[in-house]
Amino acid sequence: MTKISRKDIQVISRHSNWSESGVDHVLKKHIYHGPRDWKRFLSLFFLGLGVSFTLAGIIFFFAYNWDNLHKFVKIGLVEGLVLALMLTVLFSKLDQLIKNILVTASAVLVGVLMAIFGQVYQTGANAYDLFLGWTLLITLWVIVSNFAPLWLLYIVLANISIILYDEQVANDWPNGVMHTILFTINSAFALFFILCHRFTDKIKPPNWFTSILVIASVSIGTIGVGRGIEDSFHPSYGVLFIIVFALYTSGFRYGIQNKQILYLSLIPFSVILIVSKLLMKILDGATMYLTVSLFIVFSVSLLIKTLINLQKKWRN
Repeated sequence: MTKISRKDIQVISRHSNWSESGVDHVLKKHIYHGPRDWKRFLSLFFLGLGVSFTLAGIIFFFAYNWDNLHKFVKIGLVEGLVLALMLTVLFSKLDQLIKNILVTASAVLVGVLMAIFGQVYQTGANAYDLFLGWTLLITLWVIVSNFAPLWLLYIVLANISIILYDEQVANDWPNGVMHTILFTINSAFALFFILCHRFTDKIKPPNWFTSILVIASVSIGTIGVGRGIEDSFHPSYGVLFIIVFALYTSGFRYGIQNKQILYLSLIPFSVILIVSKLLMKILDGATMYLTVSLFIVFSVSLLIKTLINLQKKWRN
């Protein structure tokens, strides 16, 4: 049975003779967080905080004692920590959420290990090599654990690898190529996690995770199209323009069909910024500042009013 939501309770109470005491009882039982929920939240919060401080301590330990440690000690300590964490995950009877946090900590330590290895043996690798290797090495852990924070780390590492490769190796790439690759990859991740429930019940990403992916994709698309307008519509941006238009149209329709206010606010706001950039390209001088300012004020006001009306319509 699907878990009852606050909206379901409000709709039922509005169209029935359900008593206030009955509504209050159901809200306390199914919606409001009790002492048990807060205790679990605090325990997981402090666990995550402790793991984060421990990882920071390990990194600062190597940074402070770098010259006094033998190279085998440097590498062995991190390898031992990774091994200990993974053995704990594999053979302990801890809660699955705690195991996923430990896997995430191990994934971070893999990056520390690669950085130490590069410094000890002076491999001469570019920075993108470190992040690309880090991304590839934790791929299996990411897929198996299916933990949203670990997926977020994985996607961030993939983006950093592409950006550094463009800066350090692919110097002859037009700007439009990198923006197109970044927008395509981030949009693909966002689409996968938004639509994965249609294909499998094993992957249930939290709302905050999919929201971050959507915000990242729209931000990259806005910056990419804006750069394309600034570069006088360079041909390398042609594919990006087409993909952005197609995904924005699909995302807007998805937001209307599923009553998702995030899509209906982000996408129009991105369009407003893009049109503003276009106006700044076309116009000059005081006319440009006045026109762009009026356009932004009018369009944002219209967007807010439309969203408020939509919410009222959905609520009723």
